[in-house]
Amino acid sequence: MSGAGPVLLMVDDRPSTFTRYAARTLPEHLVLLRFEELRADLSEEHLRRTSHLPAFWVRAGEPLEREAERYRAWAAAELTSVPSRFCNPSEPRQALAQRFAALAGLPHLTERQVAWVRDKAAMKQRFRELGLRTAAFTRVREAAGITAFAAEHGWPLVLKPVDSFACVDTHRLDGPEALSGLDLTARDWMVEQFLGGTEWEVCAVVHRGEVLDAWPSAMPCRPLDIVDGAMNANISVGTDEAPPVDLRSLLQTVVTGMEIDHGYAHMEFFLVDGELYAGEIGLRLAGCEIPANHGHAYGFDVFGATLDVYRGRAPNLSYRQRRCAGDLLLPLPGSGTVRRITPAEELLRVPGVVDAVLKVGVGDTVSARRASHNASGYVHVVGASIEEVERRMRAVLGAFVIDLAPAVDPVPVVDSAPVVDSAPVVGAAPVVGAAPAVRAAPDPALVIGPAPAREGAR
Repeated sequence: MSGAGPVLLMVDDRPSTFTRYAARTLPEHLVLLRFEELRADLSEEHLRRTSHLPAFWVRAGEPLEREAERYRAWAAAELTSVPSRFCNPSEPRQALAQRFAALAGLPHLTERQVAWVRDKAAMKQRFRELGLRTAAFTRVREAAGITAFAAEHGWPLVLKPVDSFACVDTHRLDGPEALSGLDLTARDWMVEQFLGGTEWEVCAVVHRGEVLDAWPSAMPCRPLDIVDGAMNANISVGTDEAPPVDLRSLLQTVVTGMEIDHGYAHMEFFLVDGELYAGEIGLRLAGCEIPANHGHAYGFDVFGATLDVYRGRAPNLSYRQRRCAGDLLLPLPGSGTVRRITPAEELLRVPGVVDAVLKVGVGDTVSARRASHNASGYVHVVGASIEEVERRMRAVLGAFVIDLAPAVDPVPVVDSAPVVDSAPVVGAAPVVGAAPAVRAAPDPALVIGPAPAREGAR
């Protein structure tokens, strides 16, 4: 990836590996878009690390049309080069961000496209219109609707908000007794068949409507099991262990059918008795540290390739190797104050570990939540096969310990942004075998210059 070319306006609603990479590699061609109502999600450290970049803050409580107009005036007056491209790496901010981009005159998803990639019921309906098989599903507003669906399709079922992500508020229902106390009035919900078989993931970059390549990932444990305590990992499969599916063709069907021009796509699907069932798709970087896995597995600059397609440029997808590589999220089993955590340097001594990042350290107060990205840090593990990577991940879990003292008084929760790379933050509980919690030394390359930030007036 070359730094030359168009300037990119990118949503910055939380610290992430991708944002830090962009801030480091595109210092003259990147402008950040932030939302005042989400200021608490941006740590002081993250703001310091990105202080060399111009940033526009969308004010809380103001009409978006007015804020977009204010952005246009700010960009014309304050920036040497006004952004002509747009990138939103945030799943929950998709509708808001794309609407802002439209008002600002930037490339964007239409309202219909946003519905296809955010509303899971609309998404699955579109899959079916494109000829793809999905689990049976329906929108529900009350428990009676779930009972009626179960009478036709049987138990277990999966209940989720149509706009959820990371399995937040997503539950497996094993029978009618699970319906007790359910409140379906506050959000839009759907219910679907629980599928057996094997769940896979696949990522791709799209340029001018074409899926350039597809990178599959194996999941040692399903996300619904992960939120209930199972090992939290994804393994990019750069070897011949990939699923027997034309993944590029699968994604091209969806990209063409949803009229997607460019971006990073992340899709989940199931193989059940040899039949493929489309699960869900997101048009943004995959969660956890999945994109970085692909870089480790194939030996290429995955973040650079992603920035290229968002800037309207053809990326370099020359691969230097083929192996398996995965991200293992380190446990954060409860809430409290960290008393002890295995140092990152110890985790790096486990065979196959090529990177270790801790999001919390001794003395930090942490708060757990039920989400597939709940973690105290992460490691990247490589190997010759899926089995070898998973075995090495379990060795990491065997070497990792986190000890938490119960929380007493409410205190601010530690920022979830890792010192060097990003991963989810969540709660903790008393001593549990997990992963290193020592803070990795800051990467000097990420701490760029003392230049003051050029921010839009709030």
